[in-house]
Amino acid sequence: MAVSRKTKTTEPWNYERTVEKIEDILGLMESGDMSLNDVFEQFGVAAAYLKECDRFLGERRSQVELLIEQLTDEPEF
Repeated sequence: MAVSRKTKTTEPWNYERTVEKIEDILGLMESGDMSLNDVFEQFGVAAAYLKECDRFLGERRSQVELLIEQLTDEPEF
């Protein structure tokens, strides 16, 4: 059973939900019930999800660094 990345959804992107999708794919791969072709296909899907998560975390890290910088640049009263 393959997990399809092309599922239509109206929900906004969500980090936790994307991690769950990666975990589902890994579970299927570990089950041994997939053909080798499906394993490679799903590996590609999981890799794309991981890139999305990495990009999200990078953006959030930049936001936090900016906020910290703004806090440390404010004059003390």
